[in-house]
Amino acid sequence: MLVLKKSDYDAIVAYAQKHAPLEICGLLGGIIQDGKKQVEQVYFLTNVDKSAEHFSMNPQEQFAAVKDMRRKGVGLLGNFHSHPATPSRPSEEDKRLAYDTGASYLILSLCDREPVLKSFLIDKNKNVTQEELVIL
Repeated sequence: MLVLKKSDYDAIVAYAQKHAPLEICGLLGGIIQDGKKQVEQVYFLTNVDKSAEHFSMNPQEQFAAVKDMRRKGVGLLGNFHSHPATPSRPSEEDKRLAYDTGASYLILSLCDREPVLKSFLIDKNKNVTQEELVIL
């Protein structure tokens, strides 16, 4: 289970809508306690691909985010990106690039009237499981 504050959810949606039709991306920092992942910090990173169909995170921003997480005593829980024109599910490219089997992969879809955010786990064989996502 991944727990995300409503204010962080709202910020992710606003950032995605502001940058649409390009995909946005970022990292999630937080703590794991009793099997529950609690997001404490959202890091918005630049999609250096500037594409509506895929993303690559800015490496310098990734490094700075991880450094900030260490300073704050939180760990990397996962990442997020948007799908401006497709549903909230991992694409073949998303699965191919998912290297961390412990990470949560959040995908925000903007293709319907209301934004849809889902969290996924992707195993080493690229099997996808939807992870429970709680927004408080």
